[in-house]
Amino acid sequence: MTRELPEYHQRVADENRAAVLAAAEALFLESGYDRTSLARVAERAGVSKATLFKQFPTKALLFEATVLAVGQTPGGSVPVPSAGDLHAGLLALGRAYAEVLVQPRTADLLRLLIAEAPRFPELGERTFDFGTLPALVSLGRYLRAEHEAGLVTVDSPETAATQFLGMIASAVFWPRLVHATWSIDEDGVSRAVEEAVRTMVARLGAPGPRP
Repeated sequence: MTRELPEYHQRVADENRAAVLAAAEALFLESGYDRTSLARVAERAGVSKATLFKQFPTKALLFEATVLAVGQTPGGSVPVPSAGDLHAGLLALGRAYAEVLVQPRTADLLRLLIAEAPRFPELGERTFDFGTLPALVSLGRYLRAEHEAGLVTVDSPETAATQFLGMIASAVFWPRLVHATWSIDEDGVSRAVEEAVRTMVARLGAPGPRP
């Protein structure tokens, strides 16, 4: 019984957090940062104000969590591929990252962040640690594993991971952030990821797949 009770409380806390983040995302996009209050978020989420304030004491903290939650992949964490096939490993991780980027709400929330930050000092003070995003974390671990196995030479897995994902973002995300009507189809996304993978494989000196 003592073990089940903490598990139950944790499950309820996780469900409440998910409801709060979903409500906050909807309200921020509907009303903007200024006109979204913590009280409105609590009401939309179906939780008490005390429950919301316990996890997010300020609106800036809630907005940061909402933006970072958009970077979560649909399945949560991103599995780290086994070392041994750099092309296949990068392809899997690149596709997982691209799947997050092509969601319309990703651009919508980041566009809102850029627009609102100059007006609200509390947003400017937040760190928005995008280094915690699952795709970036898993990619760093994967490149480190390839390096430690002696299959490739990666001086800085974190830097290489950022550069790899940056190539994908520049093709499938940043144009949409600037031009709301811009779009890319699935084939375009696949080509962008494949080109980024081939560039990294060539850079790291690992053999790629035969055409």
